Amino acid sequence: MTKTPPAPAPSPADTDLMLVERTVAGDQKAFELLVIKYQRRIERLIGRMVRDTDLIEDIAQETFIRAYRALAQFRGEAQFYTWLYRIAVNTALNALRSGKRGAVLHQRSGAEAAHVGGRPEALGHGAPSPAQRAEHAGEIARVLAAVAELSPALRVTLVLATVEELPHKQIAEILDIPEGTVAWRVNEARRLLKLRLSTTEPATLAK
Repeated sequence: MTKTPPAPAPSPADTDLMLVERTVAGDQKAFELLVIKYQRRIERLIGRMVRDTDLIEDIAQETFIRAYRALAQFRGEAQFYTWLYRIAVNTALNALRSGKRGAVLHQRSGAEAAHVGGRPEALGHGAPSPAQRAEHAGEIARVLAAVAELSPALRVTLVLATVEELPHKQIAEILDIPEGTVAWRVNEARRLLKLRLSTTEPATLAK
């Protein structure tokens, strides 16, 4: 059986706005190029918000479906991926708020967990001993449990700021909130994490 060759990657000439315009004009291949260009980034973002791997794929698919349906409304006033991130975040937040299939915030690695918690020293340096690895694993579990207790709004803002490392201006565009609110949410999330990590027993946070 002859396999269908994969779609070519977007060329530098295929700017986002150009691909959007071609899609709106009826060129389905143009939208496929947009999906190819941003699918991994969108799945990575969603994967930092939800735990269920099947749910990640579902939310990503729904994100692109919603984007396709709303593409005619994109005017290029913001960068396309900022607009797409907003759709992905809103779709993921809806899943989090509805408790769909036990979705919770989840960090993919210990490094990211420590970064979000503002405690990178928890991971140490060099090759850790078994005792250190166990201690680090417990610390990471505490950070993840504490982050999971934050409200969805605080969680996603913290992830965008500390894991995605986006500037506050861009986060404000994605979440459609003032920059001052972004700064407040990041500071409040960090304050609550620090409070919970300093006052809550590890065994309680890990539950």
